[in-house]
Amino acid sequence: MQKDEQLFMQLIYMFHTSAMQGLGKLPDPSGQVNRNLKYVSQTIDLMEMLKLKTKGNISAEAKKLLGEMISELKINYLDEEKRLEVDEEVKKADDK
Repeated sequence: MQKDEQLFMQLIYMFHTSAMQGLGKLPDPSGQVNRNLKYVSQTIDLMEMLKLKTKGNISAEAKKLLGEMISELKINYLDEEKRLEVDEEVKKADDK
């Protein structure tokens, strides 16, 4: 694997890990678990832009990995978005 390919893979792993932290699936470096869905949405958009802009210029392995990471993040994002909606509905019901 060439150096540029390794750096690209490292970059997308960094984005993925950071987004998983924003989903509350992984603790951040301080050990806290928090959700920041706006940040995750922006990270998914960024990764999709990378996929588009690198089309035809990265290996099949990197392309596959990037696509899988984006899909995983989208699924988890939707799951967390639904969970947040349910939490808000429960809170409203409890406030009544």
